[in-house]
Order: sequence, then structure tokens, then C-alpha cells
Amino acid sequence: MREDLRRVAIYGKGGIGKSTTTQNLTASLSKMDKHILQIGCDPKADSTRMLMGGKRQRTVLDTLREVGAENVKLEDVLEIGFGGIKCVEAGGPEPGVGCAGRGIITAINLLEENGAYTEDLDFVFYDVLGDVVCGGFAMPMREGKAREIYIVASGELMALYAANNIAKGITRYAEHSGIRLGGIICNSRNVENELELLTAFSDAIGTHLVHFIPRDKIVQRAEINRKTVIEYDSESNQAKEYSKLAQNIIDNDDFTIPRPISYETLEKLMVDFGAIE
Repeated sequence: MREDLRRVAIYGKGGIGKSTTTQNLTASLSKMDKHILQIGCDPKADSTRMLMGGKRQRTVLDTLREVGAENVKLEDVLEIGFGGIKCVEAGGPEPGVGCAGRGIITAINLLEENGAYTEDLDFVFYDVLGDVVCGGFAMPMREGKAREIYIVASGELMALYAANNIAKGITRYAEHSGIRLGGIICNSRNVENELELLTAFSDAIGTHLVHFIPRDKIVQRAEINRKTVIEYDSESNQAKEYSKLAQNIIDNDDFTIPRPISYETLEKLMVDFGAIE
């Protein structure tokens, strides 16, 4: 893979709006003439759905099961979505069988072998399921497939607990794979003093707040219409927020090895900012 290719993984607690944030981010980047490959690393295979007009893509693992590894072609698993974004979904195993994280490893290896990482790409994004709780989902970190990690969080305790755990994963693999934390993205839940809390949390773990995305009902309206906010209403305030996030990612040069904090320190932060009593 080219050294100048921006290899980005987006992590965060399940349900935090990570896939929504990623799709609106990549849609914004495409409007800035960036060429992007987005790889969904969640067995639900919904990481590219809004870029594909609501379509659920055929996943890499489903395709492998149906036709066998020797018969898979790149066009079988890669489709072009909004803004020319190349979209892939890794998929997962049959329910109750195997490790979902292995789909990520299988998908990335197949894409590499079949020439998906083309010379024209500016970014590859990995949208990774939830918290780092198994080696499979840590694979983009562990193997250096991603070099920049961004964590989507909010002012809720469990979102920050997950963010802190992800920071531990980055710290564990940083020396071996060269990965670094690019910062925290706040997907607001309208928690009291949320901006101040996320700024303080970012500082506490040795990083910075990349952008604060306000809560806006237009996100749900866009999803009902099977579109990103960028496609649904590019002049809306929320679309402008995602564009600011995209520009902040482009301009970011603040990459660190984080310093995870204790649960007690996290809880004290929450109390100090009135998020919990």
C-alpha cells in the first residue's frame, strides 16, 4: 500500500452513530474531490448503506461462501456509491458460528490481492464495529492496515468508557504497527456540558477533539430517505458540520499514542462536568 494513502479507521461504542458519521464524513470528502474506498467492518453490513441509496451490499464473506475464494472477482464485492466512493462490506459468519472479526481479515486480504487499493485513492476508511473486545476487530490496528484512528464518542459514560478502551488498544499496538490516535469526534447526545466534557476527556487521554457534531433531526430524515445528509440537503447546517469535520480530518497532523485513564478518573470527569451525580 502507498505510504501517502491516508488509512483511517473509525471506532466507537455500538449505537453511537459511528457508521452514520463515517458515511457523512466520506460523502463530504467526496465533494472535496477526494477519492475514497470505504470498507464496512461490521457483520450487520450497514456501513455503506446510505452511500448506496439504502441498498444492502453483498458482503465479502457471503460471496466467498457462495462461489469460493478462487472464483471471487473484485466487482463481485465492490460497488460505487455516492460521490464515486468505492464501497465494500466485509460481512460476518453464519449466526452462532465463528468469529465476526475474522471477516475483516478475510475481506482486507481479498481486496489487497485483487487490486482494490488503486493509485488514485486519497483515503481508505475502515468502519469498525464497536469497542475493541476481540483480536479480529483490532485487526486494522494490529496489522497496521489503518494508520490513523478516530474514535466517535458522546458525553455518556459508556461511550467514553468504550473510547478509553479503544485508546488502550491503540497503545497496545502503536509501537508494533505504527498506528496513532488522530482524535475524538463527538456525535452529540445533548448531554449537559458535553462539549466541555469531551474536550477535557480528549486532553486527559493525550489527544484532541477533532470536531463536535451537534444533534439534528435532519440526520434521521436523510436516513429515512436512504441518503446521507450531504446528498439529502447539502446546504443544511448539519451538512456544513460534516464538511467541517472532513476539512479537520484533511488538515489534521496531531497524531499521538494515547494515555488511557482509569475508570475512577473517568467517573470523576463525568461528575465534575455534571454528566452523572
